[in-house]
Amino acid sequence: MGRAIDLDTVEAAVAARTARPSSDYDLNPGVVLPPGRKLRPAAVLIAVEDGAVILTKRASHLKHHPGQIALPGGKIDAGDADAVAAALREAQEEIGLPPENVALVARLPEHETVTGYTVTPVLARVRAPFVDRPEPGEVDEVFRVPLGFLMTPENYRVERRRWRGTWRSFYVVPWGPYYIWGATARVLKSLADRVAE
Repeated sequence: MGRAIDLDTVEAAVAARTARPSSDYDLNPGVVLPPGRKLRPAAVLIAVEDGAVILTKRASHLKHHPGQIALPGGKIDAGDADAVAAALREAQEEIGLPPENVALVARLPEHETVTGYTVTPVLARVRAPFVDRPEPGEVDEVFRVPLGFLMTPENYRVERRRWRGTWRSFYVVPWGPYYIWGATARVLKSLADRVAE
């Protein structure tokens, strides 16, 4: 089900082992990406609180990715100092996590999405418990998944579906009623692989 693992172990693995950027195209090597494509910068927060990763279920009325499971995060705005600042701002807006309650662990390698973003995952420790405040315009639910479960590569599997007329393969890591897939699963799988090396 999951390995006995804590954030200190993950942090040590991240410090000791380098990793390459990941992509939604990792499992789809036949895709030819257009040269000179412009990617929009974004950031997500892998916030670990008391041995669990905080995830959200996106609001069902959203135009993009309605009802999908996601890490708190979004586009890097002009007013953000960097990816870390953007991830912290988005987490405060989406789930009510105060930035001063977050300790940065590491910036992880970027991830390119099929929707044209280059996402910087930010691994962080939540210093103390806080009250979730889901932003109703963006988030239907906030929930937590044990870090050990997400850091066990064997819990991930590959599935396929048709997307824009072609078959696309992607990682999934289901947890109870939650179907974690796509970029979120790929970012977490990259970290799990790094820890397991």
